Amino acid sequence: MSTKQNPFLTFFSTGTFGTPDQAFPFDQLDVTHFMPALDEALKISRANLQKIRENTAPANFENTLLALETFSEPAELVTGIYFNLFSSEASEALQALAKDISPVMAAFQSEVNLDPVIFQRVKEVYDNREKLNLNAEQKRLVEHSFKNFARNGALLAADKKEKLKAIDQELSVLSPKFSENLLKATNAFELWITDAADLKGLPEGAIEAAAMEAERKGKKGQWLITLQIPSYLPAMEYLDKREIREKLWRAYNSKSFQDSFDNQATVMKTVELRDARAKLLGYKTHAAFVLEERMAETPEQVFGFLEKLYAPSRKAADQDIKELREFRKAKEGTDEIMPWDFNYYSEKLKAEKYHFNAEDLRPYFKLENVVAGVFEHARRLYGLKFEKRTDIPVYHPEVTTFQVTDEKTGENIGFFYQDFFPRETKRGGAWMTTFRDQGFFQGAIRRPHVSIVCNFTKPTATKPSLLSYDEVQTLFHEFGHALHGLLSKCTYRSLGGTNVYWDFVELPSQIMENWTKEKEGLDLFAKHYETGAPIPADLIQKMIRADKFQAGYFSLRQLNFAFLDMNWHTAEPSSIKDVAAFEAQATAKTQIFPKVEGTNSSCSFGHIFAGGYSAGYYSYKWAEVLDADAFEFFKEKGLFNAEVATKFRDNILSRGGTVHPMELYKSFRGREPDPDALLRRDGLS
Repeated sequence: MSTKQNPFLTFFSTGTFGTPDQAFPFDQLDVTHFMPALDEALKISRANLQKIRENTAPANFENTLLALETFSEPAELVTGIYFNLFSSEASEALQALAKDISPVMAAFQSEVNLDPVIFQRVKEVYDNREKLNLNAEQKRLVEHSFKNFARNGALLAADKKEKLKAIDQELSVLSPKFSENLLKATNAFELWITDAADLKGLPEGAIEAAAMEAERKGKKGQWLITLQIPSYLPAMEYLDKREIREKLWRAYNSKSFQDSFDNQATVMKTVELRDARAKLLGYKTHAAFVLEERMAETPEQVFGFLEKLYAPSRKAADQDIKELREFRKAKEGTDEIMPWDFNYYSEKLKAEKYHFNAEDLRPYFKLENVVAGVFEHARRLYGLKFEKRTDIPVYHPEVTTFQVTDEKTGENIGFFYQDFFPRETKRGGAWMTTFRDQGFFQGAIRRPHVSIVCNFTKPTATKPSLLSYDEVQTLFHEFGHALHGLLSKCTYRSLGGTNVYWDFVELPSQIMENWTKEKEGLDLFAKHYETGAPIPADLIQKMIRADKFQAGYFSLRQLNFAFLDMNWHTAEPSSIKDVAAFEAQATAKTQIFPKVEGTNSSCSFGHIFAGGYSAGYYSYKWAEVLDADAFEFFKEKGLFNAEVATKFRDNILSRGGTVHPMELYKSFRGREPDPDALLRRDGLS
């Protein structure tokens, strides 16, 4: 047992962590603290719920809606910290707790959502909302809460409520199980190289990183390539030896499929339960249930949106592949392009066509400079100041923290955490999260504690962390989400920050990527890590000219994932007999290469089976339309135009989910988004 005092229990008894702005004291936390803390948190939360239930006064906003907004703060605190660590710093002991924590919390949620007394009080406020002199945000919370109860079974008969509880219990363990399997499958693969000749073509920095990884595993003099993106991607782009690229590609694209960490049964069960849940609630499919609370509204509208993008994307993608085949034929006498060849020959074609090699950019993208650059963008656009703090506890030594303030007024905006490098305890990808949302908490409106978590190229013995251009864009993307959380000015946490429709949430993130494609943006941070020289103008021009290279291929690839997601969540589960066969059928029209036996996307598709994007992956393309149209406004007026930036901050970033997103967008832009903006930007119109 841990000898450390349980920080959760201390907080519950004293109301304080004793840290700056009540930042979570990760340095005091032990994995053994979670279950006792959750037990106590649920006792407090249930006692709070009982007070709402037993209140004999007529239901009003304060004694019902505000009370429900805050009653489960203790439980939310414990589970929020737990699931953040589950993704970013998960020991096996911490992972194992998911099978206990998830069902307990699912049962608690069912207990609240299906309580007839609680729902009756919510309904009473909802029915009288026009008479209660509520402001717009309060009214939005009432409507949001009523709909949330209705969508989670409050209107069901007693027997159907019991069925819903059982379904939610089963679903609660499947997402963590999927995620755990995927992390273990990623960590299980190691490709050892003992002959330096096999590294031909690989950039010097990638070779050094592979040697460092091997030495860390006790095999100095060898090289280790893993399935972590900073290791995997350079190998796929530059490694001359085709057999190694093929081996890597097959491993990456068969994670958790027909291996020791197989997710096939988890996928099938998840889809079956989601469909059963939707039907129980009166919806035709899981997608219909999800999309009721999205800008797109219905599966039909999503499929129509994807189809509109499909024709130009397919045409351009076919041309991209044709060009690549002709390039290889001219160079090597064969036009075969398999999936493990695509990145490799694409880089060579790009170098010849645009006299541009993406690796030429790395020396100008030292991580610390890029971070300083993204902070400078936030200063110029929104007047934010980031100051490093060393007194805020962190969950891993690689995590750094910053105080964010308004540059002019000194007003506290919040805390910002950043965690950049791969670990065996961290899942792949990149994401933004919060340790505390902005809004009402512990009796007052609090500022947020926001974090971004990534898996970037590590420093080596001789070089700092030098990012690829894709990693630079990822940092700006996640920082855009962070700004959405940090700049929130809402009253209620459930409506604040990124608590918006999922097909709107990617607008603040994706729009930030646009500044990395502009000389004016790049000049703020792209400096050579050794000489300090600014990135040459001709290199920027080459990069900009190459920006639309293979835009058709990459658009079709995103559509492939979106169609796969929508098909999983609109099909009749009883008709699906095999994960691989269903995937092949669902993606037949968007397939670019022949299907390779033994590989599968669904079993590692964490976004939809472990990340909340079920029936929502289309939202990346949907938000690209919004961000392309919104950035045209910036380009018209100036990249750092104060008027446009203020409109974006005040109408998008600060408003959370307090207003329907289309209304927010129209307040910013003066009109609805132009659906052709994306096709124009990508050169596909």
